[in-house]
Amino acid sequence: MTQCPETAGHSSGLLNPSAGAYRRLATTPAFARLWTAQAVSGVGDWLVIGLLMPLVTSLSGGSPLAVAGILIAKLIPSLLLSSVTGALVDRFDRRRLMIACDLARAALTLGLLFTQNLAFIYLVVFLMEVASLFFYPARNALIPRLVAKEDVAAANGLAYTTQQASMLVGLTASGAILAGFEAIVRVLLETGLPFVETVLRPFGPALLGPLAGVFVNSLTFLVSAALITRIRCGGSDQLTRARLNVRMLGADVRDSLRFLREHSELRGLLVTIALAILGGGAIVPLGLVRVQRMLVEPVPLAGEFEWLDALIAVPQTFLLVFLALGMVVGALMAPRFTGRVRLQLLFSGGVALFGGAMLAFGLVDAYVVLVLAALVAGACIATVTVAGNTYVVNTVADAIRGRVFTALEAVVRVSLLLSMIVVAPLGDLAVRGVERVALETRTTLWFSGEQAVLVAASFVVLGAAVYAFKTLDWRGPEEDVRGG
Repeated sequence: MTQCPETAGHSSGLLNPSAGAYRRLATTPAFARLWTAQAVSGVGDWLVIGLLMPLVTSLSGGSPLAVAGILIAKLIPSLLLSSVTGALVDRFDRRRLMIACDLARAALTLGLLFTQNLAFIYLVVFLMEVASLFFYPARNALIPRLVAKEDVAAANGLAYTTQQASMLVGLTASGAILAGFEAIVRVLLETGLPFVETVLRPFGPALLGPLAGVFVNSLTFLVSAALITRIRCGGSDQLTRARLNVRMLGADVRDSLRFLREHSELRGLLVTIALAILGGGAIVPLGLVRVQRMLVEPVPLAGEFEWLDALIAVPQTFLLVFLALGMVVGALMAPRFTGRVRLQLLFSGGVALFGGAMLAFGLVDAYVVLVLAALVAGACIATVTVAGNTYVVNTVADAIRGRVFTALEAVVRVSLLLSMIVVAPLGDLAVRGVERVALETRTTLWFSGEQAVLVAASFVVLGAAVYAFKTLDWRGPEEDVRGG
């Protein structure tokens, strides 16, 4: 079994990661297994989302609200359970908790094989998200126990890169992955081996049909669980965990809320994230509308590159792929700046640049600018995430780190949900309003409704950056927020 190195957080705003951090991470078996597990299961996450979107569209007769129900089902658990899950993450062995979450998600995914009912699909998505609500804070809190402290920033960046790269692969290569899976299944079925005939043959039609993605997704979670099983943290992850009871759980929740209330800089970080996502969330629903309008006209280099033609054919993919690509680049680059720039400044600057990218995305009618703005926005999202996660790792004691990470996850999800609830309807109203004005005045307006809302949302993000610069101490010594 792999043993985890003894590590401890530190409060320096400058991490000064030494050269060769990525090489050391690659040769640290415990982290390498965690990284591989995340990569495999992350691709599976996007395969199943790609399966559910057309399925729900078909079952609902093309209702946009029904499709939005998938996102709502993924976000509601954060509203209901975030404070409780944070306390539980700190009470249980994080490695075992991650294994249990993977096994639960594998079983829940297989449940999609036996239903054509929308309510049941939403329930499965809801329960899978509950498992994820435990999995990711446990992973974030475990990373400092797997690597040396000078490599924490690089490890956070690599973990985030993997998460976004998995989305990129799931979006762009799902067809190739499923084709490869079906090819392997066909080869196995043709062998005629007794084991194959007994175990695999009965599932042949499903494994080779449109639901093959369900099996692939379930398999990714099982592979992830198997890899995490081989990680051992020795004495470094054996936190003092009292016998769990409801009263103690309530005390943990109150302690975590009091901790966040008493430490202004950490609270400021969470408020900044909430405001930035509230405005920044507009780039997805309204950005899709904007890209769809832009792709009506001839696109530079269209017809010369097959991959570009494929992206143009699906506007949703066009935007998300460039956002995800920017996230990958940003997550790889962010750790390089942590040794030169304080985490608070890196975080605040990332929010400000994200707002600027959104402003350019909303104002400029040029494909090159749209692509560059999406890339920059993705890179800034990654930078803000890596800087924020690393700040928590370096300044929060391990005993309560799971609760703080869960609060961070909850802020992200709740803010995104509010953004979808508020910004998307505003976008619809603005689009109809601008079209009505243009029709009544018989004039061609130089801006569209979605552009107006995107510009307004970008100012919300820029306001979040101003708040961050005023609240976070990005020049002086870092506030010690350790607690336990």
